[in-house]
Amino acid sequence: MSSDFSRCLSLLRQEKGISQRAAAKDLGISQALLSHYENGVREPGLAFVIRACNYYNVSADFLLGRTLSRDGTTIAAEELYDYSAEKDNVLHGSIMATLNKKLLVNSIGVLFDLLGKTGRKDAITAAANYLGTAIYKLFRHLYRADGSKNEDFFSVPARQFMSGVPTADMICTEAQYVDALAAHAKEKGSFPPMHNDALMENYPGLYQSLLQIIHNTGERVNRRMEVQNQER
Repeated sequence: MSSDFSRCLSLLRQEKGISQRAAAKDLGISQALLSHYENGVREPGLAFVIRACNYYNVSADFLLGRTLSRDGTTIAAEELYDYSAEKDNVLHGSIMATLNKKLLVNSIGVLFDLLGKTGRKDAITAAANYLGTAIYKLFRHLYRADGSKNEDFFSVPARQFMSGVPTADMICTEAQYVDALAAHAKEKGSFPPMHNDALMENYPGLYQSLLQIIHNTGERVNRRMEVQNQER
């Protein structure tokens, strides 16, 4: 059973706001056994998975990490783009670009709406600068890829660009973003609700894209870390 199960099992209990002892009692097992399940030391049987799904009101697919939606639904390509008219219904490059664009646009929409609710202009500015530099980098790499274009179009000299100056800018703007959020927490102490139910209610349709981004990024980062650990 994947590590997603143990992590999800633990997070659901914490979200429910109950102790491990109380959850174990409700689920009909010992606290020690639940601890083993939550830490990935032991794998449960099907009967326990069913009880846990009923207890936390989630689908088995969600508990096992097979979907990002608690009711078991998954995000489908047709929800983002109608490709039924495409030849052979194959996701060609241009369609994949459209799908990924929508995932990012939807996710950024949620992010900036949440930031707007905090009222922190410095956090909004830092987030915009960070994303703006990321787009700048990707576009400039694309622009200069064939080596035939004059880069006078850009004010940052090519040597500085390739030596990582924009990356340094992203590091600085990320630090400014974190500082702005910390200042907000200290001054006001409250943020818009960001638990699953609130996000699903406030951003129907858009939140699923954000979940997909979070899932895809987590999977990619974890795979990269696993490869690095194997090479040591």
